[in-house]
Amino acid sequence: MSTPQTTSENLPVVETTFTFFEAPDNGDPAFAYAYPHDPQPNYLSSDHRHLVRHVRGHDSEFSLDLHGFQFPRQPSGFTDFSDEERIKAEYYPEVETLLESLTGAHRVFIFDHQVRLHVYGQAEGSTHNGRRGPVTKVHVDQSPKGAMNRLKMYLGDESDQLLKERVQIINVWRSIGGPVEESPLAVSDFRSINFDKDLVPVKVIYPEPGKVGEIFGVRQSPDIRFYCKNKMDTNEVILIKCFDNKVDGRARLSGHASFVDPTSPDDGRPRESIEVRALVFSHE
Repeated sequence: MSTPQTTSENLPVVETTFTFFEAPDNGDPAFAYAYPHDPQPNYLSSDHRHLVRHVRGHDSEFSLDLHGFQFPRQPSGFTDFSDEERIKAEYYPEVETLLESLTGAHRVFIFDHQVRLHVYGQAEGSTHNGRRGPVTKVHVDQSPKGAMNRLKMYLGDESDQLLKERVQIINVWRSIGGPVEESPLAVSDFRSINFDKDLVPVKVIYPEPGKVGEIFGVRQSPDIRFYCKNKMDTNEVILIKCFDNKVDGRARLSGHASFVDPTSPDDGRPRESIEVRALVFSHE
């Protein structure tokens, strides 16, 4: 087990490897499938070393509108993450209340969730007992085009009116298997991302006929700054901004990915987590 170093900003750091995206060499639009399929995704990827700054003890210094992520504490009494319908009926309302209280939203519409379980040796994208593993490629859950697709898909008749106010998509991530001992989640500071150069639109094709989304893959840049709250427990969450229709200097998004933390114990308990994605509407 390694010992974290320290940066000039007095945050302990570790060095690790992330996988980044590149657009196809032939100039074609990048695409991927949200299910096992041939052909495989056509985008390129490469691995690069980066520092990750551990924020515990400084987590209150980060915010959605400045950095693109936030680390609130939100105890939850819900524990049955094996029951999809109970998640929707009992856990979703907790997430809605949290987002309303922290963003001032007058409406929150949750459109999906993903429960994850890391199985040692499991290939990325595969499932175990219906749960996908962590994603190690640095990405943003929605591009602006993907966000508009989601808005129209779920709230079509209201879309034009809703776009007259502030619309965000926020991912609420939580550990559900006790303190995270391995495969933690890193998030990137929006201010360190070049919106025009570092983001690769990737069309995502779903098994449902006609259902197509779009995410951003993140290109390698030495300027990108990654942060992580280590050993997150079940009463702590990460809010990750995926989209914001206000282009006024506030953070518009944050890239994120799982990573291998060299300070993790070799026999660390496999990470289990849930992420809930929501459209968030406010008057500001």
